[in-house]
Amino acid sequence: MGSIITLTTDFGLKDSYVGAMKGAILEINPEVKIVDISHAVTPQNVREGAYVLGSAYRYFPKGTIHLAVVDPGVGTGRRALSIRGLDHYFIGPDNGVFSYVFTDAPEETGPGAPRQPINVGEGDLQRLPRGFEAVTLTRSLYWRPQVSDTFHGRDIFAPVAAHLSLGVPLEEFGEPVSSVVAFPRPTPVRGVDGSIEGEIIHIDGYGNLITSIKASDLPDHRVETEIGGNRVKGICRSYEEGEGLLSIVGSAGYLEICEKNGSAAARTGAEIGNPVIVRPLSSLT
Repeated sequence: MGSIITLTTDFGLKDSYVGAMKGAILEINPEVKIVDISHAVTPQNVREGAYVLGSAYRYFPKGTIHLAVVDPGVGTGRRALSIRGLDHYFIGPDNGVFSYVFTDAPEETGPGAPRQPINVGEGDLQRLPRGFEAVTLTRSLYWRPQVSDTFHGRDIFAPVAAHLSLGVPLEEFGEPVSSVVAFPRPTPVRGVDGSIEGEIIHIDGYGNLITSIKASDLPDHRVETEIGGNRVKGICRSYEEGEGLLSIVGSAGYLEICEKNGSAAARTGAEIGNPVIVRPLSSLT
């Protein structure tokens, strides 16, 4: 079983929350390695947490346990899950925080392919992707003795992660589930003129605008990118090329709009969800 547990939360580092959660893990398994992915997810921003986790988990060894707690629904009827898939384990609330992980599942075709998501409000309920298994965390034997209504990260998720790291089988934590809450990852749309329309899916700490357009979506580097009335020609190989706004393929494989020695977010005023259009330069001449 995994000897590494990663943490992704919106807790910040001002308060004791991260430390208390780590303590709850180490009380059960003092030998486990705990790695912080991020505790700076914008408070209650599940979509941002999903992107941060989805961008990092694959770089850890197989069997790593990823604990994600961005949980505005804590204390409500939302489910708590433990999931196995893609040679990793994932623990957290069933609120969409694992959406980017699920979209890495192998595609299915034919009669057994996933149905379209069923709209249930803030998230979508969809069939668990092929290759994944999940259970609800209903076995209180693996929780802390006293459970706070407002801190399941410490009292439920952290103990379960620790027990899982000690080899407790996934099936021991609760009943299996066949559907999970997930947000559809924005898919770029290609126009008849060769243009590609996507949107901003994340703004990192540098103010770089990360789009839903992947490197594989781009025809070549002879393109113009438009965001909020700003136009950027070409795609750079580094953040040091050119002046002003730049387009670059970032480390996560997505097209980004950045500003050399500045913040593209501040310069453009762009927000998550704003449209981005990439056009071949040949179509503009």
